[in-house]
Amino acid sequence: MATTIQIDVVSAEESIFSGEAEFVVAPAIMGEVGIYPRHTPMLTSIKPGALRIKLPENGEEQLIFVSGGILEVQPGLVTVLADTAIRGHDLDEAKALEVKRLAEETLKSNASEVNYAAAQSELVEALAQLQAIAKLRKNVH
Repeated sequence: MATTIQIDVVSAEESIFSGEAEFVVAPAIMGEVGIYPRHTPMLTSIKPGALRIKLPENGEEQLIFVSGGILEVQPGLVTVLADTAIRGHDLDEAKALEVKRLAEETLKSNASEVNYAAAQSELVEALAQLQAIAKLRKNVH
């Protein structure tokens, strides 16, 4: 039997995942970080991207999109406190493409009332969702 680590993923709305994992890959602010059981304690911010959880019983990966938040690692427990978290199979590619298109249009506009920071944030999140969808498709096929 493989050694596992407990992982809890919660967003502001609900608990998204709670269970055992062989390893976890998280989109930390400075790049992806891999976490195995008995990992050194760590606290870091996470950026929009795919949180990958390898399940021990069947070896498949669970993908969860996180829009940002905090990652806490203890030797036997990983906690992800996400601003927003969406299960991989619930991601909507058409909606992400539309948000991306609108954000790009907003950034190209020369209007003085445009909130460029908000548009840039929406663009980054839409691109991260599209990357998560691509990873999910790669794992399925």
